Amino acid sequence: TDKKRREKAGDGSDSEEEEDEENGNDGDTAAGEPAGTSKLNKRGDINILLCGDPGTSKSQLLGYVHKLSPRGVYTSGKGSSAVGLTASIVRDPETRDLVLESGALVLSDLGICCIDEFDKMTETTRAILHEAMEQQTVSIAKAGIIATLNARTSILASANPSESRYNPSMSVVENIKLPPTLLSRFDLIYLILDAPNVENDRKLAQHLVGLYYETPNIVEPPLDHALLRDYIAYAREFIHPELSDLATRELIAAYLDMRRMGSGSGGGGQRTISATPRQLESLIRLSEGLARMRYSRVVARNDVKEAMRLMRVATQAAATDPRTGRIDMDMITTGRSSAERENEESLNTTLKELLAERRGNRMAVSDVRRQLNEVTNANAQQEEVVEALRRMEADGLIQFNERAQTIFVRAGVLS
Repeated sequence: TDKKRREKAGDGSDSEEEEDEENGNDGDTAAGEPAGTSKLNKRGDINILLCGDPGTSKSQLLGYVHKLSPRGVYTSGKGSSAVGLTASIVRDPETRDLVLESGALVLSDLGICCIDEFDKMTETTRAILHEAMEQQTVSIAKAGIIATLNARTSILASANPSESRYNPSMSVVENIKLPPTLLSRFDLIYLILDAPNVENDRKLAQHLVGLYYETPNIVEPPLDHALLRDYIAYAREFIHPELSDLATRELIAAYLDMRRMGSGSGGGGQRTISATPRQLESLIRLSEGLARMRYSRVVARNDVKEAMRLMRVATQAAATDPRTGRIDMDMITTGRSSAERENEESLNTTLKELLAERRGNRMAVSDVRRQLNEVTNANAQQEEVVEALRRMEADGLIQFNERAQTIFVRAGVLS
């Protein structure tokens, strides 16, 4: 890792955030230790998502990792289809039989699959990634061929925000428009933002301008790429680290500390989910990957601490609720923060109490909103009230005429 960092330091443009991303990618190329037959069938490969502003070298980083990986496939989300990622059925030109032709995920089995422009994928294409990212298999049932193919691959993906520039006032889910069920399968989510910084901007400009010199100052890498690729291949093939007693205790303590962060110490005693069992599994995979890069057969306590630091950096950036400033894993796992859900439940309860007094009557939505704001001393927006009324109509409590913007409160339902 240090040699790789010195190699890239020739342009002097590495920041602390980039070093964190490199450490995470080191663990990605080495991967963790898959659970054996005596354990639950859990994946040992690490999935990483890079999300950020255009022009922040996300594609260059993917290409660099792909070049270092002993086995891997590089593809673009815009030009990939579901069959291109999994497998397609073609007719053999000689035997004329139908055969399976492997796609990117199957070809990168026991390696890494780099997917650029991840946000440009169609919904159909992204849907097949759920199984590959968690079960690490690809199931095929086409033209009478039923098969389950191995896809034991790490996925390194990059995505751009839906509005081109990342909006800090919005969550990661709102920025990149990816389903929470897919986002939650990434072990690390790094935000790479183009924040103005005079020193970093000067170093980057000097490096880019230097590329157009007649005799550019080329820095020779201290470690040959072929040697580094062999180093990674040997680690993946022959190094199988196991957790030590100290590492096990450190993992449990780290997970409990992450859980305590959402125990309701904030204002109003609000509880948030700052860690889930998936984060603990990610910590284990990262710790094993870091130990493997050291050619160590035992996961040390420092490996767990470094894995915890990498996860804290990624979590703090990607899972922080911009409205409250607190880490809330629900934003990634469900797409909505705990604060939003609690506000929704409070709004539903207040509306039911308010409309219980108007059973059998018809009301305008504007009157409902005005009375609601008077009771709660809040400023509920029209969209929030309409959405709450839709939920009440689905529960059979009211009749909602959206065209006339009126509601009819059913008699004998609300109490």
